[in-house]
Amino acid sequence: MTSKQELEIGMKKRLLIMIVVSFLLGNSLAADKKAKSNKEQVPAGVRLLNPDNMAKPLSTYSQVAEVTGGKLVFVAGQVGVGADGKLVSREDFKAQAEQAFKNIKSAVEAVGGTMSNLVKTNYYVAESVDAKEMPALREIRDRYIDTKNPPTSTFVVVKRLANPDYLVEIEAVAAVK
Repeated sequence: MTSKQELEIGMKKRLLIMIVVSFLLGNSLAADKKAKSNKEQVPAGVRLLNPDNMAKPLSTYSQVAEVTGGKLVFVAGQVGVGADGKLVSREDFKAQAEQAFKNIKSAVEAVGGTMSNLVKTNYYVAESVDAKEMPALREIRDRYIDTKNPPTSTFVVVKRLANPDYLVEIEAVAAVK
């Protein structure tokens, strides 16, 4: 590749970056104007809502999370494995869910956030878990999240997780200032 071609590619990349940044800033400013001021309950730069023209959530979660400021932090799926690398309990759904939330809390705090910064959670539960145990997940979750302004959420029952001893896996996205 010639130096002229490299220069053209570099200029195109910079132009593309400028267009994307301009678009994002424009959308952010427009969203800020539309967002209601609710700084005491929801972290700055985040708006959690349930639009009137959508079904009301069946549990404690929001239908929409709008992030207009801060940085997005993506936390990989967390399972019931402690810092020592060991599974907390092979057959204890509650213990695994509790550890997964502890792991998410540690991850979010490692980047300067708190659990109230969560804007999205995804839950994957192995089909081997008895349906009667599912409410325990909500009880555990509600100790960690802001139940007045809960993150958006998806709950999926799967055949199994990566390790057959894992009963639950939880991933999260946080908007941290």
